[in-house]
Amino acid sequence: MTMDAALPLRETRAAAIGTCHHCGETLAADAIGEGERAFCCNGCAAASTWIRDAALGDYYALRTAPAGRVQVEAGDFGAWDRDVVLAEHTRLVPGGREITVLTDAMRCAACAWLIDRALRRQPGVLDAGANAVTGRIVVSWDPQRVALSTLMQRLAALGYRPWLATGDAREQAQRRERRRWLIRLGVAGLGAIQAMMFAEALYLDTAQQMPVATRDFFRWITFLVSTPVVFYSGWPFLEGMWRELRGRRVGMDTLIAGSTLLAYLASLVETLRGGTHVWYDAAVMFVLLLLVARMFEQRARGIASAQVDALARARPALALRERADGSVEQVPLGDLGIGDVLRVAAGEAVPADAVLLDRAASFDEALITGESTPVRRDVGESALAGSVCRERAARLRVVRTGADTRLSQLTRLVEQAQSSRPRLARVAERVAGGFVMALLLCAGATFAWWHLHEPARVLEVTLALLVVSCPCALSLAIPTALTTAHGALARIGVLGVREDALSTLARVDRVMLDKTGTLSNGRPELDRVATFDGMDAATALSVAAALERGSAHPLAQAFAHVAPERTASDVQTVAGRGIEGVVDGHRWRLGRADFAAARADDGALWLGDGVRACARMTVRETMRDGAREAVAALRDADVAVELCSGDAGDAVAGFARQVGIDAFHARQSPEQKLARVREAQSRGDVVAMVGDGLNDAPVLAGADVSMAMAEGAALAQRAADFVVTSPSLLRVPQAIVLARRAQCIIRQNLAWAIGYNVLAIPLAATGHVTPWIAALGMAGSSLLVTLNALRLSRDTRTERRAA
Repeated sequence: MTMDAALPLRETRAAAIGTCHHCGETLAADAIGEGERAFCCNGCAAASTWIRDAALGDYYALRTAPAGRVQVEAGDFGAWDRDVVLAEHTRLVPGGREITVLTDAMRCAACAWLIDRALRRQPGVLDAGANAVTGRIVVSWDPQRVALSTLMQRLAALGYRPWLATGDAREQAQRRERRRWLIRLGVAGLGAIQAMMFAEALYLDTAQQMPVATRDFFRWITFLVSTPVVFYSGWPFLEGMWRELRGRRVGMDTLIAGSTLLAYLASLVETLRGGTHVWYDAAVMFVLLLLVARMFEQRARGIASAQVDALARARPALALRERADGSVEQVPLGDLGIGDVLRVAAGEAVPADAVLLDRAASFDEALITGESTPVRRDVGESALAGSVCRERAARLRVVRTGADTRLSQLTRLVEQAQSSRPRLARVAERVAGGFVMALLLCAGATFAWWHLHEPARVLEVTLALLVVSCPCALSLAIPTALTTAHGALARIGVLGVREDALSTLARVDRVMLDKTGTLSNGRPELDRVATFDGMDAATALSVAAALERGSAHPLAQAFAHVAPERTASDVQTVAGRGIEGVVDGHRWRLGRADFAAARADDGALWLGDGVRACARMTVRETMRDGAREAVAALRDADVAVELCSGDAGDAVAGFARQVGIDAFHARQSPEQKLARVREAQSRGDVVAMVGDGLNDAPVLAGADVSMAMAEGAALAQRAADFVVTSPSLLRVPQAIVLARRAQCIIRQNLAWAIGYNVLAIPLAATGHVTPWIAALGMAGSSLLVTLNALRLSRDTRTERRAA
């Protein structure tokens, strides 16, 4: 039976069970069509009609799963034709441009088959390819003949709504780099196998009975096999040596490339003059094993930095903005402004920090916070840029865009941390550099001794010494462990923003916690409002909301639900006391009673002009997730816990009792908090401060190591050593435990690297190690410290699965 003959049977069956012929969804009473072809909506009907008219009906016989439902309002793709989008997301190819887009509607290979043929039939399309496994579609087209938006509209009309693959250029560059390294490794592997095979034939001639012509033939063949290994596969090391020599310094690449060239060139000289020994096998084995070790190191760094690198690619390239008449348009993120209303479909990423309108929705914040469970947000609550909308579509109003979003702030902090190098790593590099110089002197002395006593072995012994003692393991011991540890921290929702903070975190024995936004969840709610002097509650709330609008303090969220009827000017924050500004021509203060109304402080929030009280507000706070468990975990780790807050005594005491903290201090100004940290430090304690507000910035900077909650003020984050993006306070003790593990791994790596060199150098200098065994030992040492560092990443993943 042909595909065309089988088609009606498939259609009749679909209609008989009451599902859409195109997407397979259950038909409602208002289904379109009847009989053999029934559809759930106009979009599916139009897609099916186009498929038949284009003679692509075989799609329905080939597919193994229904297509995605066609959205009638898939959006306007006109923004895709803008120069800024084309420049960032497309590439020049012969005859036109090429773009990679993503779709989550491809269900099987038949979808890829349909997309390929549908796009290729469009005038101006040079090439098209779809991958059902990755959901990627690559299209090459001639912009002079067809617009990109036309092609994207065709995909959307078929039910495959496209999205720009953000970060595609970077991903392609990484893939090309990996491909180059794999080719180098393949060439080195093949060359090493052949060279060792020929070398084995020469080694087995122990009685020196092989004819000279045969011996020289094997040597020249080995030379031909070794040359591409040394100069192509070993090019990264040769290039590194050139950079080091130009910078007038001696490092690992100089030692690696120098040893390789010494073995290769000495072997060539011996081949030309018919000498006794050649060491081509040592040169190729050295390159092969070092390439394997270098690729493991790169993989370790890639795994460690994948989470933080993904922050920069978390936001979509385009947003769906609502027009004044209710219709929607697709615009680049650069065109978004504060107050714009966005529509975010289920499965899409939020393009900017926004507040939720209309109805509650769930958002997946795993990339930003490390939490795998979607977070429910109610109307008026914030949705972060980069979080993914789940279950249902959402309407949001933009409150922060571009560089002001929390995602952008975190990305900048991470980039700043990645651009700096920890002090331990710098020390290790200096030690390795000094070790190289000492090794060269040792090699010179060894060469002189063997030249006097046994000239025939002088090159072999010197080469073995240089190879076996290469300080790769010493140089990798600390940086690999630190990089892996920071990657593991990022996966649990803790971003390191200071290069030397990890080693200090491992020595912490006292943690000071703030209350609001740290022990509490940072989402306070208004409990009661009492007014005085003729002011009504609505006016008091409106003035308070105007003062708090734009503030990063957690208390500002208590007024997020109040309609923006008034605006404030000349707003100033008085750390630890409150906020003041001009509203409707009058200067108002909101904060502590002694600051806002010249009354005795009672722990409530007061509104006044500094002398006269107009309103008294009480705020209710709830405990942050994991707060009680975090305090218990800190005690289990032998870390003392202290609560230090600027809030009233009753509220602070209540929170301390709930979480089990015995030492607590209320109504602490920033100066008093800093003084308590200094007092603990004077007793010999290593103090970690955890806070979130503007008033915490001085104490965060003054503590030995500090952690700021991501929901807090940007100034607090800039003053901190770590930013906790996870909403759970459990990340604090987990970070301390992980830092201690990292220090243990570093000590193990250093002990192995030093012990290996202490043992290997005398053996090589006394002639007990051949060059190829030296290469094996050196590469094995480097692999060992790298794999040991990767245990940090594996242990963290195991703990997260258990949790």
